Amino acid sequence: MELETLVKMAFEIVGGLGIFLLGMKYMSDGMQAVAGSSLRRMIGLATNNRYLATIVGTTVTVVVQSSSVTTVMVVGFVNSSVMELAQGVGVIMGANIGTTITGWILVLKIGKYGLPILGAAAFVYLFSKGDRWRYWAMAIMGVGMVFFGLELMKDACSMIKEMPEFEAWFKRFDASNYPGVLGCALAGCILTVIVQSSSATLGITMSLAATGVISLETAAALVLGENVGTTVTALLASIGATTNARRAAYFHVLFNIIGVFWITLLFAWYIKFIVWLVPFVQMVFHGDATTVGIATTHTVFNVTNTLLFLPFAPMLVRMLERVVPSKSFKEKPHLTDLDVRMVETPSLAIEQSHKEIVKMGAGCAKMLGWLAELVQQEDPDKKLADRLKTREQVLDSMHDEIVHFVTNLLSGNVPHSVAEEARGQLRIADEYESVSDYIADLDNFDRKLRRNGHRFTVEQRKSLTELNQHISEYVSAVNEGFVHSNANVLTKTDALAKRLRNEIKMLRRRHLEELSGRTIAPVISVAWLATLNAYARVCDHSQNIAETVSGEK
Repeated sequence: MELETLVKMAFEIVGGLGIFLLGMKYMSDGMQAVAGSSLRRMIGLATNNRYLATIVGTTVTVVVQSSSVTTVMVVGFVNSSVMELAQGVGVIMGANIGTTITGWILVLKIGKYGLPILGAAAFVYLFSKGDRWRYWAMAIMGVGMVFFGLELMKDACSMIKEMPEFEAWFKRFDASNYPGVLGCALAGCILTVIVQSSSATLGITMSLAATGVISLETAAALVLGENVGTTVTALLASIGATTNARRAAYFHVLFNIIGVFWITLLFAWYIKFIVWLVPFVQMVFHGDATTVGIATTHTVFNVTNTLLFLPFAPMLVRMLERVVPSKSFKEKPHLTDLDVRMVETPSLAIEQSHKEIVKMGAGCAKMLGWLAELVQQEDPDKKLADRLKTREQVLDSMHDEIVHFVTNLLSGNVPHSVAEEARGQLRIADEYESVSDYIADLDNFDRKLRRNGHRFTVEQRKSLTELNQHISEYVSAVNEGFVHSNANVLTKTDALAKRLRNEIKMLRRRHLEELSGRTIAPVISVAWLATLNAYARVCDHSQNIAETVSGEK
């Protein structure tokens, strides 16, 4: 009979934990999809002001319901130089406060409604057509799964009371003395490392405490250890990252270890304070004293630790810069600021790839400017010519990195709007890469002519300068439309595109008429027609970009 009970208990704990973890993921993914644009704006607010960065970190973690997601995101941002270390430190401290919201969600007395919440949200998720409704439903499904999983774990933990030997084993976790506090904290840390979710271990701790298997003191010590265990996720994410990204991950570890160390020294007084505080908290959250006590322990510790650390954050950053020295070589291995760690947050990842493609467009515009200078020079500037050639190679590599990043993004579970934008970005990056190829070809045509002892006539060079100027204006207008995601960019630039095509046709026709009237070296004729064709292709690819931004293709 006892074996049967043990098997049933193990099945319910494993099943409940699995449902709980899946619920946390659904809740996080759903909220990220719903709040995508808001998340972009919030991250943009994370300045070098550590207080503001802490508020941003708290808010983002409350939204995405995972401090691990926030800290991994910070490591990714710091690694790709989008965020400074000082900003990242502030966001990480805020994430520790934001993660405590999970405890208060679990305190709510709606555990028995978990299954109906899950069922009702599942119907909305399956039958609604609007993306926004579906992702709201996914987040609410996650809430239902969290509560249902927690109820299963509570029921399983209550069975421990029926098995004296098993209950006696749990009673060995006793936080009544200092070694016991450290032992419980270590157990909480190890459990969190194994499960890879501090929210899940918090749920297990609450289930054990609610059924009377462990005391409030033991639960509090376990929760403290869970704060250290959750740092492993960011630490793993920093492997192979830049020095600054590793410093951000090390700060997260240091922040939690020092915090847990000082609170364990004052543990007995801390628990007395929590017990005194619980009746006041219960006036707001009508949960039982034990679960409210655990949630209060978690929140008070993280808020206090953050407030204590905030004034010393710059000093800790300087210490990390000395302890973890920069490498003697340039660390940035890629040409873009994209980082695969960002794929975990699709709404922010798509913003990063957008910024990189904007750089490609700016690069193409610069190449056109350099080309205009080179064509007019009697003796071409070798440095400028090499710069143009190098920029084309850089844009090729950027295109490869963007395609790799966006393809990785699309392979995951991303919102429909993000998937649409990602497919458009793949198309636009490819078009910009083609534009850069044709601009490089234009320079090659001119170089080849010069090597053979020929040049375009003065009149032809004048015509090319005007055409290049008009093409540059068109590319800049399309770039501007892409930067601001202007759906009217095709309509706004259509007249300019038609004028360019007419201008190219006119230059081609005039050249063919001149062939019958005077002798033109065949090599010049071939180069001229190839040049006009290359400019036409630049125009075509730019129009393709405008069509994609406008949603026409």
